[in-house]
Amino acid sequence: MKIAEVGNVIEFRDGLRGIVEKVNENSVIVDVTYMENYRDLELEQKTVVNHKNYQIIE
Repeated sequence: MKIAEVGNVIEFRDGLRGIVEKVNENSVIVDVTYMENYRDLELEQKTVVNHKNYQIIE
């Protein structure tokens, strides 16, 4: 399993995408405002994703 780095774009939970802002021991903090439809989805600006639950896109 490859761990994301700050600035990577990741995909998680049914196609949501975001930019990694901070890498923790077991998770990353992701800025989901990267997605154009982020406001339509009524999500918080940032979320925490476990390393096991994402794929690195860019």
